[in-house]
Amino acid sequence: MGSRLVAGALVGQLGRRLVSQPSSRMPLWCSALRTVTTVPPPGKAASAAEGGKEQAVASYWGISPSKVTKEDGAEWKWTSFRPGDSYSADLSVDLKKHHVPITAIDKIALRTIKILRVPTDIFFQKRYGCRAMMLETVAAVPGMVAGLLLHLRSLRRFEHSGGWIRALLEEAENERMHLMTFMEVSEPRWYERALVITVQGVFFNAYLLAYILSPRLAHRLVGYLEEEAIHSYTEFLKELDAGRIENVPAPAIAVDYWRLPPDATLRDVVLSVRADEAHHRDVNHFASDIHTHGRQLRDIPAPLGYH
Repeated sequence: MGSRLVAGALVGQLGRRLVSQPSSRMPLWCSALRTVTTVPPPGKAASAAEGGKEQAVASYWGISPSKVTKEDGAEWKWTSFRPGDSYSADLSVDLKKHHVPITAIDKIALRTIKILRVPTDIFFQKRYGCRAMMLETVAAVPGMVAGLLLHLRSLRRFEHSGGWIRALLEEAENERMHLMTFMEVSEPRWYERALVITVQGVFFNAYLLAYILSPRLAHRLVGYLEEEAIHSYTEFLKELDAGRIENVPAPAIAVDYWRLPPDATLRDVVLSVRADEAHHRDVNHFASDIHTHGRQLRDIPAPLGYH
């Protein structure tokens, strides 16, 4: 009983000393937790200032988010990309270029894409806004899968990638930005969202397996997929020009991403997206050709910044 009382007294004394310890003598891990930067969430700076309260965001290194501005000094409001990531689409790219299938793998790839287009045409018909969203949820997968597998290969074999990891991940990010743009134009229905989950799950695993077994086939599939994307966006433009789809103002995110003029319209956005797809077509057919000639992607420099 006496030992318990002694132990209790010691614990109480230690607790009082810790509580009364000056902040200058506080352990490093405690002082790190005390470093807090108050940053109002995006879009709520005004309301936070009026209420006199701001949301506290822990910053263990004392680094607060930097303020990003455009070239004209206006505030940059996007967190998914920065001004350095924006660019002007190269609309002069050849849209009619087609890789004529020669080998058996080429023919298999082309036939597969043609078959997959049939249910897509039946399901979406002339609803090109929703069609574009569905297309981008699929088109953003191959670059990420290929980049991931090349990244792991580079680590395993202690070798460079020739810039292909970055090029393919840039492609995936570009396709994702297409999706973010079309989300501002068209609202998918609940069953279309369910379809996206199903298609993405199936396509991701199928493409992963295809790339592991034959990168040559995988890149050729994407090349032909992008050719079909060019065709779809060309039909989209025809509907816009005929007035059957309203040519609404371009979403703000598209104006900043493709450096479009302030009065840009949906037609300008579709032109930029179609040009991007043409560049992705070229990159993937090029990658497949490298494998066709018995070379590895790392042997040939990647076309970085080709968009």
